Amino acid sequence: MEGTLWAFLPAVIAIVLALVTKQVYVSLFLGIFVGAMMYAGGNPLEAMFTLYEVMSKQVGGNTPILVFLVVLGILVVLMQKSGGAKAYGDWAGQKIKSKSGALAATAGLGCLIFVDDYFNCLTVGSVMRPVTDKFKISRAKLAYVIDATAAPVCIIAPISSWAAAVAGQLEGDGLMIFISTIPFNIYALLTIAMVFALCYFKFDFGKMKKDDLIAEETGDVHVGVAENDEKGDEIKSNPNGKVRHLIIPVIVLIVCCIGGMLYTGFYYNWTDECIGTELQSANIIEAFSNCDAGMSLAIGSTVALIIIAVYYMISRVLSFKDVTGSFTEGFKAMVPAILILTFAWSISGIMGAKGGYLDAQSFVAENLAGGGFPTWLFPAIFFILAGAIAFATGTSWGTFGVLVPIAVTLLGGPEAVSTLTILTVSATLGGAVFGDHVSPISDTTILASAGAECNHVEHVNTQLPYASLIAGIAAVSYVFAGLCASLGSVLCCIIMWVIAIALFVGAVFFIKHMEKKNTNA
Repeated sequence: MEGTLWAFLPAVIAIVLALVTKQVYVSLFLGIFVGAMMYAGGNPLEAMFTLYEVMSKQVGGNTPILVFLVVLGILVVLMQKSGGAKAYGDWAGQKIKSKSGALAATAGLGCLIFVDDYFNCLTVGSVMRPVTDKFKISRAKLAYVIDATAAPVCIIAPISSWAAAVAGQLEGDGLMIFISTIPFNIYALLTIAMVFALCYFKFDFGKMKKDDLIAEETGDVHVGVAENDEKGDEIKSNPNGKVRHLIIPVIVLIVCCIGGMLYTGFYYNWTDECIGTELQSANIIEAFSNCDAGMSLAIGSTVALIIIAVYYMISRVLSFKDVTGSFTEGFKAMVPAILILTFAWSISGIMGAKGGYLDAQSFVAENLAGGGFPTWLFPAIFFILAGAIAFATGTSWGTFGVLVPIAVTLLGGPEAVSTLTILTVSATLGGAVFGDHVSPISDTTILASAGAECNHVEHVNTQLPYASLIAGIAAVSYVFAGLCASLGSVLCCIIMWVIAIALFVGAVFFIKHMEKKNTNA
């Protein structure tokens, strides 16, 4: 079954079970076990060996990310204990006068934290939850805003862990090619526009609208849907906390994480072959290209934790006992996200997103190369294919890791980068973000749910119509862009965006019209 369409069966099983049973942990585990059974030829003992072998590899390879999550959990607890989060919520509640303002402030903060999507999801959620709760905004809406300003922002930010990941998949001057894809990334840019359009035009549709109406009328921001896990004891905040006790730590964390990226980029290439090898990076851009995002975030957050802990103790808002007690509380708060991430990484590993085991990569490469598709359709095809693979595997990085090299090879190789090549790579990146955006087994989706303290399945269900609308517009626009690629990058980009904006505006006014019609009826 290796290298065939059956390689995607474990993800299909996990996703269907998660949506039907709403039991994410069990569904993911069963999906992984089915994949292991397929690889082991039906031998249950060998399947168990394969399952835990894959899990150990995935967890081991992602240890820095897990460290970062634990440290971030500790920092969130410290910010709450210091009273900084409550003080900021009270201050923002006085300054922000409307529901739209609260949503816009959340989206704005999400756009400002562009270094990494993990950092974005958990930080924005912890900071803005008290503000959005005050204006009776459903946690599902908060989770959507967080998710829509996480990966879509990171994939168009030249200085981010995502830029480094994409550049690593491209030969030659990978970062410059990545920067060239930014204007063509319709899905990411329109998703961000969609968030602010929701704030300004005040429209919702689908289940999100029902959730927001319930939250506004009853004050129940969870709209009667239980969270994934029971909460522990409520964290007591220092009544003397100030806004600076939140702002300063967040700034320290951002600076340290960027510093971590520069450190690993300038001095080390964290690979199995080159650990400890000094790099002669010529400038900051190259440093970001060479950095290891996971290691950078782990190092940066650890340094930030030390600085912030000392700052809180010197400020006398927390004692040493309060600080050390936050370690176990922070770790406990991250256990659900870590557990789901472990399963999500494992299911991607057993499917073979980058070759091996069920080897989904081979199936994709062979069927694309021999498909006989006209090249002008490649942007739309790669967008749809990337979305499907990212949805099934739950990983956008794994998806563009598979498809970007294939796209470049099929269109002439790294030596002949054309407008069509850049357009197709951009479509691949956007499609991967879309699939990651709506997948219930995606790490970013999981962390957006955790950051908003929203039921995970509820977040997936309410977000799907919004993301699908933008994806549909992007797919149609890429068809026309492919046809215009021979006209040059500037003219192609203009035509593509005229079509995309026209479709987007038409969709917004259609939704508003239907909303008004239903209200009058």
